[in-house]
Amino acid sequence: MKAKATWKNQGLLFTGTADTGSEVKLASGLDKGESGFRPMELLAVGLAGCTGMDVISILQKKRQDVSSFEVQVETESAQDYPRVWVKAKIKYLIRGRDVNPSAVERAMQLSKDRYCPAQNMFNKVVDIDLEYEIVEDK
Repeated sequence: MKAKATWKNQGLLFTGTADTGSEVKLASGLDKGESGFRPMELLAVGLAGCTGMDVISILQKKRQDVSSFEVQVETESAQDYPRVWVKAKIKYLIRGRDVNPSAVERAMQLSKDRYCPAQNMFNKVVDIDLEYEIVEDK
């Protein structure tokens, strides 16, 4: 994989691109006029997407009737620079009919231990708590 960030010749604005050709705006968050992801936000979004793709795929293979699915990542950073994450929580919000909690727990575990490279990488440097909530469709 190759990725790059190109400075937009304005403040601390960058455009990030990768092999897929997709682009994302990056900003420091220090200037109110900047619009874009802060780099650490983008890491959290990547983590959410990586594990989310695993979990929903596994739930679909287990024929779970999921109508909506969201992954939330919440991080806590060190007070001192470089302000790395010291804790993280991933919460899976699942809505559906008769979704089996055991299937959700197994999908989360498989993502954590086997399939999601982002989560596996972050697990080496920060404790990640996993939670889920299932809401039954009426």
